[in-house]
Amino acid sequence: MRADTLVTNIGMLVSPAGTGASRGNAMGLLDVTPDAAIAIADGMIVWAGPRSGWDGDREDEVDALGTAVIPALIDPHTHAIWGGDRLDDFEARASGVGYEEILKRGGGIRSTIEKTNATGDAALADATARRIATLQSSGAATIEVKSGYGFTVAEELRLLEIIATAAAGADATIAATLLIHVPPREERHRADYLRSVVDELIPATAARQLATAVDVFIERESFTVAEAELIFHAARTAGLGVKAHADQFHAIGGVQLAIAHGALSADHLEASGDAEIAALGASATVATILPGVTLHLGLPAAPARRLIEAGAAVAVGSDLNPGSSPLFSTQLAMALAVRLNGLTPAEALTAATANAAAALGRDDRGRLVAGQRGDLLILDSADWRDAVYTLGASPFRSIFIGGTEVG
Repeated sequence: MRADTLVTNIGMLVSPAGTGASRGNAMGLLDVTPDAAIAIADGMIVWAGPRSGWDGDREDEVDALGTAVIPALIDPHTHAIWGGDRLDDFEARASGVGYEEILKRGGGIRSTIEKTNATGDAALADATARRIATLQSSGAATIEVKSGYGFTVAEELRLLEIIATAAAGADATIAATLLIHVPPREERHRADYLRSVVDELIPATAARQLATAVDVFIERESFTVAEAELIFHAARTAGLGVKAHADQFHAIGGVQLAIAHGALSADHLEASGDAEIAALGASATVATILPGVTLHLGLPAAPARRLIEAGAAVAVGSDLNPGSSPLFSTQLAMALAVRLNGLTPAEALTAATANAAAALGRDDRGRLVAGQRGDLLILDSADWRDAVYTLGASPFRSIFIGGTEVG
C-alpha cells in the first residue's frame, strides 16, 4: 500500500466510534489509539492504526510530535453571507430593549436583508470568503453556509451564486443551503411570496445546483407549519434535502414536521419540550444545537442532555450570523456545548464531527478511519480534551483537509 501522506508519531489518535450518526449514549464512545499513524492517498484515509502496523510506502511524512489527533470539525449551521451589521440591535438588547421592540425600530433579520441587498457582489464575496477562512482556522474542514438574507428570488439566487464563488476559492468544503427565512411584512403578499418560493426559487436553485438542501424558519414570527410543509414538498420534488430552524422561541410543530419529511436536521431546539425530545430520540433527524445563541441572546440552552438520554443524535454548530450568534469559531461552539448544554467532552467531539457530518448528509467524513476524507487536526497537546477545554485560542497546531496541510 502506498500513501501520499503519512501522519506518524501520533501520541493519541481519537475518533468517534461506530459508523454514521452516533445516537444517545453512543455519542460518548470514542476509539482511542496510542502511538498511532494515519495514511492518506488521493485525499482519503487508506489506513489508520498503531504506528507499528503501517508497512507501506509514503511520499511525504508528517511528524505529529507525540500530540493528539482528532477529525477536523464540521460546522453544520452558519449564515456566513451577509452585508452590514446588527450593532444597533446589540446595543439595544444590552440596554434592555426587547426583540419585538427592536423589530418595530427597523432592526432584526429584515434590516440585514436590506443591508445585504444593498451590498455589491464583490464586497459580499470578499466578506463571505473571510468568514469561511476564519471558521476554517478554528478547525472546520466542512462548513455549511445558508442564504436567507436575499428574500426575493433574484436576490436569493445571487447569494447562492456568491456562496458558490466563495466555495470555489476555499480549502474547506462548503455545503450551500437555501434558507427560506422570513415572510413579507404585509399579510396580503404572503401567498404570492410562497408561490414564488415554491414555483420559482426552489426549482431554479435545484436546476442550477446551487444548494443541496432547503431550510425553513418555522416560528410564530416567521413561517407556519402548513407553509413550511408546502416548501418542504417543493424541495423534495426538486430533489433537495430539507432542514428546519425549529423551536427557537416557541414549539409550534416544526420538529414534528421536519421528522415527518425526513429532514437531515432540526436546528436550535431551545424551546423543545417532552414531545419534541421524544420525537427526535425516535427519529433519524439530527438534533443540531447552537450554543452561540444562548451565549449571545441569553436564551435557554437547548436540552442536549435530555436529547441524548432520549436516544437522539446531537450535532453542534456555530450559527455564525450578525444578529443572534456572531460566533466565528466552530471550536468554541463545540466547547460551549459542554459549558452551556451539558455535553461531555466526548459527546461534544462527536457532535462536532461525525454527527455534524450526518446533519449535512455527508457520510464520507467525521471519523479517522479508512474510507473517510483525510480531514484532521493535530493538536498542540498530547491530550485530545484540550480541543474542548480551550477558550479564546486555537488548540490546533495543524489542519489537514483532504490530506493537505492548510494551516
